[in-house]
Amino acid sequence: MNALVDFFAELGSMARFTQAAVISIFTPPYKRTITRSHMDEIGVGSLPIVVLTGLFMGLVSALQSIVELRSIGATSYLGRPLGTTIVREMGPVLSSMMVAARAGSAIAAELASMSIGEQIDALRAEGSDPIKKLVEPRLVACMLMSPILTILCDVIAFVGGGFVATRVVQVSSFFYWDSVMEVLTPAFIWGGLIKAFTFGFIIGIVACYSGMRTGFGSAGVGDATTRAVVTTAISILAVDFLLTKIFIVTWW
Repeated sequence: MNALVDFFAELGSMARFTQAAVISIFTPPYKRTITRSHMDEIGVGSLPIVVLTGLFMGLVSALQSIVELRSIGATSYLGRPLGTTIVREMGPVLSSMMVAARAGSAIAAELASMSIGEQIDALRAEGSDPIKKLVEPRLVACMLMSPILTILCDVIAFVGGGFVATRVVQVSSFFYWDSVMEVLTPAFIWGGLIKAFTFGFIIGIVACYSGMRTGFGSAGVGDATTRAVVTTAISILAVDFLLTKIFIVTWW
């Protein structure tokens, strides 16, 4: 019973935190310089891992698709299932997972260290709003960079799939890319970008909340980081299910 009460209390606390963060985004003054700095940290810092994720995602997805397509003699249409699964599901989800593991954990650790060092309390004491000063730039940066990194991840995945198509199945490069473009409808593309934007919001909120609600000592930093990554991963999968259901009913 106590665990259930604690869960709903934590849920309510996060809801209030999210509300304050969203209001802060639309309330001037805007921290453009700080936001650009965090965009650089998140985007450039996550670039290598997102590129590798996209490459191996495309290679593995292509190999798995070939097994099924061979049974019906349709290996020349490899680009169609790849285009659908990568843009709609795997690209947004896996790239966001990597951003959460790399950037989300760094945000949580940084804010947790500031909280333990009483720097956040010092901001409140001098009349500054920690959410406006610390949360808003990081949250906006996550929301803006997540779709960009997802696009990059998708493109690299298609390149990896194209390598398998041309080298393993001996499909012409033109036919492969033509079959990929056939399924890349505006609805699919916008659906993937909306997912990535939403996942970026989740990464920013959960990471900042976990960092600012940490315990004491060095163990508190580790707990905040672990909690941020695990909570973000579960939230991304749950929200992905909800968005997919909505898109299937409305768009797809």
